[in-house]
Amino acid sequence: MGTSVPARDTSGTGEAGSSGRLGAPIPPRPGHSPALSTGIPRAAARIGAFAVCQAAVIAGFGLLITGPAREFWPMTAEDTAVEALEGARTATLDTASTIASALGDTSTVVGLTLLACLALVLVPRLPRWREAVFLAGGVSLQSMIFVLITASVDRTRPDVERMDDSPPTSSYTSGHTGAATALYAGLAVLVLSRVRAPWRKPLAALLLLLPLLVGLARLYRGMHHPTDVAGGLANGALSLFVVGRAVLPGHSWVGRPPADAMDIAVAAAEERPAPAQKQVTVIVNPTVTDEATQEQLRLVLAQHGYRATPFVATTAEDTGGGQTAEALRAGTELIVVCGGDGTVRAVADALAGTGVPLVLVPSGTGNLLARHLHLPLGPAEALAAGLTGEPRALDLGRIEGDGFPAVHFTAMAGAGLDATMLEETSDRAKSVLGWPAYVLAGAKGLRTPRMRLTVRLDGGPELRRTARMVLLANIGTVQAGAAPVPAAKPDDGLLDLAVFDPRGAGGWLRAAGVLLRAKRRGAGGADVTGTGAGDGGPVEFHTFRRAELTFARPQPREVDGDPVGPGLHLTAEVRPGALTVMLPAGER
Repeated sequence: MGTSVPARDTSGTGEAGSSGRLGAPIPPRPGHSPALSTGIPRAAARIGAFAVCQAAVIAGFGLLITGPAREFWPMTAEDTAVEALEGARTATLDTASTIASALGDTSTVVGLTLLACLALVLVPRLPRWREAVFLAGGVSLQSMIFVLITASVDRTRPDVERMDDSPPTSSYTSGHTGAATALYAGLAVLVLSRVRAPWRKPLAALLLLLPLLVGLARLYRGMHHPTDVAGGLANGALSLFVVGRAVLPGHSWVGRPPADAMDIAVAAAEERPAPAQKQVTVIVNPTVTDEATQEQLRLVLAQHGYRATPFVATTAEDTGGGQTAEALRAGTELIVVCGGDGTVRAVADALAGTGVPLVLVPSGTGNLLARHLHLPLGPAEALAAGLTGEPRALDLGRIEGDGFPAVHFTAMAGAGLDATMLEETSDRAKSVLGWPAYVLAGAKGLRTPRMRLTVRLDGGPELRRTARMVLLANIGTVQAGAAPVPAAKPDDGLLDLAVFDPRGAGGWLRAAGVLLRAKRRGAGGADVTGTGAGDGGPVEFHTFRRAELTFARPQPREVDGDPVGPGLHLTAEVRPGALTVMLPAGER
């Protein structure tokens, strides 16, 4: 390209070295505390105890109806009921029963459970781990108890023409009905407790109807007696009850800290060598950090000797910068930020150049800086790692343009497709779909014309380009390990520019190949600049200290995931070592 770029420092300066004294007590694993874990074994023990009782009750009922009670009504009328259904068979009902029965098949239940659990973890802004465990645990517990019962109760299937192959299990209980109850009734519970839309009750009613339809289909097809279906319904419902009481928020068995959790945490802190006490303030985004998480963070702080630490909430009008500035004026010596990329950017903007260290507690969807630094993604673990870590100076990018004032960014800024994707994604879509909503918006953005721009790096000659998007990066990786700017590092005193200009589907495939090759080279510390889009390639990389971008017409722009409005100009420069972050010893 004929332009010189600053050499990237690969000497490893800025690495936090290991520290410690011979004979000093070894600190406990970050985030591990009796105050944070005491309730979990108790909840697990209760699940086990109640599951044993559940299996005993249902198996005992099965032994009763196949033994002493088999000569009494209503057991004597069961065969008559199944024979009546056999006599009512029609082609239409046969088809309907096939569909209904398939809803309780093992493959269907396992597949839908897996999809639902993945959706609960990946789609919401805050992953619904408890809800996913509730659903998977209910289905799994039902299955285990079903196996135990069929081994304990030997009951032959009805003496009618059976429409399905008979599995080598007892007729009691109905496995299809039990599995369907655990899955669909479990989904109904989650819909009623977590959804606020007006359609939640009709949807929950439909979900609750499905296990009944499965049970009726199994009777119609001659596979079970009515009491077998009743046993399946009871098995599925009780499995949900037991697991739900143990893991769902708001219930008495939840593995939550005991009433004396704060006393336990304080006692743990008193057993440690006294830390150098600092005045700490926690800046928390309440839209992505629930009360239970905040309570865990208070316990971790107390465990490490920080008591009565103030928690200051961000607002829609002030996303963290004002709260941080006020804390600094009050003498705060350590800031903990608990939020997503936007909250981290706002806090870092206020901390730039102050030397006051920052502890990152990732709580958003992207958490790009925390992921790049390989920090724990669990809030309690991340806080403990930061409180016991060492300060490390990281670079910040400073960016400004027409229509918005100069601000700092920690991860990436850009213009074009990525900004369009962010602008076109509504809050409603993000709340319903999570990060996949961005993908849908990005597909729409592919229809927009290419932008024309000029680039000037470190006062050099102007470079004229066309592009789908440009990224100005302080870090290289994003979600799922993707690396759109593979060589970018937050401690090399440089920023990175990536110009994407793929043409057609083949161009995007070539761009993916370039990124994969560049990621492998960048991982070894090698420079990956000069992959020339200007020579017809799909991606071009540069490093710089100052970059000036001018667009031929207004382009959408974003800073750390927040749209800043369309404009004609962007100017970015690096501020080496402007942000101090607490990282585990030896973390690069």
